[in-house]
Amino acid sequence: MNKDQKNEVIELLKDKFNQYNNFYVTNTESLTVEQVGKLRRICFDKKVEMKVAKNTLIKKALESIDSTRFTGVYESLNGVTALLFSENAKEPAMIISAFRKDANTEKPVLKAAFIDGDVFEGDDQLKALTTLKSKHDLIGEIIGLLQSPAKNVISGLNAGAKLAGLIKALEDRAGAAN
Repeated sequence: MNKDQKNEVIELLKDKFNQYNNFYVTNTESLTVEQVGKLRRICFDKKVEMKVAKNTLIKKALESIDSTRFTGVYESLNGVTALLFSENAKEPAMIISAFRKDANTEKPVLKAAFIDGDVFEGDDQLKALTTLKSKHDLIGEIIGLLQSPAKNVISGLNAGAKLAGLIKALEDRAGAAN
């Protein structure tokens, strides 16, 4: 690979890192060509971009964007590296977990994940990443929590009106009996 080709790869990677707030650094070493092809198809179907690049080029691309922001990721750049880019922070973790289960293997290994500015290092973080809630899920939960007290107040007011109607009916019946 000559210098121009390396610069081209670095620019492509910079574009991807700038485009996505979430990316996973994985080790796909010892996967067969067929398994890597299957993983790529799954990623494509789930709208996750998978890129394989040399660690030094990945590091240069990250450093050229912001040398301190990605420091937690640098240690994971060793061995065979595949990057998974996604808008949904949880999706690559779900893909890796499902792929491992279907293929009955421990690969790909999660080396690190960069999620909205936070770095999750190590394969042991995969389970936690599969339980992440998306921004839309969290907003929905907050709206639900905010609506709950209002629903209780409205329900109470409606119950109060029914109770008042019941008392009025009892008063009318008592008045009619006298």
